[in-house]
Parts: sequence; structure tokens; C-alpha cells
Amino acid sequence: MADETNETQPRPRRKVREGVVRSNKMDKTVVVDVVRRSSHPQYNKTVQHKSSYVVHDEENTLREGDKVRIVETRPMSKTKRWRLAEILERAR
Repeated sequence: MADETNETQPRPRRKVREGVVRSNKMDKTVVVDVVRRSSHPQYNKTVQHKSSYVVHDEENTLREGDKVRIVETRPMSKTKRWRLAEILERAR
């Protein structure tokens, strides 16, 4: 009976981020920097927070500077938990 209730519950939405490729030196793997901006609670100045994500790139098509959208996925290695969803803009 417990299995039936788990099947009816919807799966949670996957996290989506947009960022810029920082490194593509690895095979089928890139490092993407995601910058998010928020307002400082006291001074109301815009503050940037930068996070790095290790992303799976199956076709090895990404180059440094490409703007991409990434999606959370199952763990593929010790640090790789994101995969490429789409390329938004190519680097010049």
C-alpha cells in the first residue's frame, strides 16, 4: 500500500540556472559560473554572489565564454550534479 501513495505524488521541480562556461578542459565536463544579484539588507546596494557548478556536456560542444542553461540531475560523479539544458549564446 505504501508504494501506491509514492507513485501518486508529483516529483519536485528540478532547479534551473543560467551561467557562463569558465572551463572546458575536462572530457564531457565543464565548469559553469552562475552570478546572482541581491540587494543588501541594510545598505540597499546590489551585491553579487558567484557559484560554480560542474556540468555534464555529453557532446563536448561548449567553449569558454558560452552562456548556457543548466538543470539539476542525478549525481554523475563526486562533484557533477548538473547537466546542460541548452546553449543560450555562443562566445565570440
